Amino acid sequence: TPDTVIRGIIPANRAPIMRVKPGQHVTIDTLSHQGLNTGDDPIAFFARGGIAREQVLQDAVDVYGRVKPPPGMGAHVLTGPVYVEGAEPGDMLEVRVIDVKFRVPYGVNATNKGAGVLPELLNEPVFKIIRLDLARNVALFSPEIEVPLAPFMGIMAVAPPADMATVSSRPPGAFGGNLDLKQLTRGSTLYLPVYNAGALFFTGDAHAAQGDGEVNGTAIETSLTPTFQFIVHKAKGKNLVWPRAENATHYISMGVDKDLNLAMKGATQEAVNILMQEKGLTA
Repeated sequence: TPDTVIRGIIPANRAPIMRVKPGQHVTIDTLSHQGLNTGDDPIAFFARGGIAREQVLQDAVDVYGRVKPPPGMGAHVLTGPVYVEGAEPGDMLEVRVIDVKFRVPYGVNATNKGAGVLPELLNEPVFKIIRLDLARNVALFSPEIEVPLAPFMGIMAVAPPADMATVSSRPPGAFGGNLDLKQLTRGSTLYLPVYNAGALFFTGDAHAAQGDGEVNGTAIETSLTPTFQFIVHKAKGKNLVWPRAENATHYISMGVDKDLNLAMKGATQEAVNILMQEKGLTA
């Protein structure tokens, strides 16, 4: 609802929308910013892609025009924060992705002149509305191209440290945020340091599928309903320089920087830290 979402920012001081106990399963409806960030209202925007009125989420209609991002910040719609009882600064929040379900059978890939890895490729904005075949688990990108669906939340975050007050939802940080890590599908786990009482968890920027990075600026953006389980690890957050993750086959280390060389160096150092802290190896 307009009362339970925020746009474009991850604040440190927003009142929680709900309180949960560690170990509980928490299901959260999320809303894509695609269809909310153009001059058209969501009904008119999606109609251009042949989406019928009854397939447009009512909460998209409700939020449009009523919840706006601050100037200069991101565009994402985030649901939260969720207060996890017992989480305190210095702890580590384990976020288990129990399930991820689609809310709508379509998504959007958006790009523009000046966007992505090839900023001069296009001359104008492009919003490609892509239908999803949920029975066959593919996106119908074109008559000859189908993309396997692998839904995940692009943004999972705790509230940043109080001295940061409010940060844009666009760049990720030690608090998580816009990680866009496509491995965070059902069955994966994300680990975040806790900076505030209750951790104050936000999520949004849902993706139906994504390649190795949003090279044209976006993935297949959609609206999802993830189910999480939160586990609090006391005093373990002090060892986290950046978020960490794991799935059935991998430990995942991360590094965050505008300079990809420095990000790679940070991720490699984190891999060393994980092996030292969790497996007893020396540097």
